[in-house]
Amino acid sequence: MKRPLAYITAAWSGDHAADTKQAAQYCRAVYEAGFSPICPCLYLPLFLNGAIPEEHKSGIDMSRDLLRRAHVVVVCGDGMNEDMKNDIAIAGRLNITATTLNGILTVKTQGQEKDHASPKEPHRTDL
Repeated sequence: MKRPLAYITAAWSGDHAADTKQAAQYCRAVYEAGFSPICPCLYLPLFLNGAIPEEHKSGIDMSRDLLRRAHVVVVCGDGMNEDMKNDIAIAGRLNITATTLNGILTVKTQGQEKDHASPKEPHRTDL
């Protein structure tokens, strides 16, 4: 089954180790919800040096290209920064749905209580 691409955006702290750990957790949750996560924060720092202006710009360009290919933008975490606002705005211009991680997880769990209903409670078909 082909999984839709989900671009992960968050207000990263700037601490590479902490951001990597958090990004991996977000990606895992999105994967378990049925998507293929795309998270530039996880891999771009492996080969780009953000302190070099040309490489910083290349990272932004590559991230935007990945966002354009996504089916959904997943906004993760509690904070909001300009990068996230830009990601959401670009998604809006491209008619790409932007939602929160909690939103995706809520939709994923819809109907699970019905699936675990006891045999004494038949599902109503006349609703």
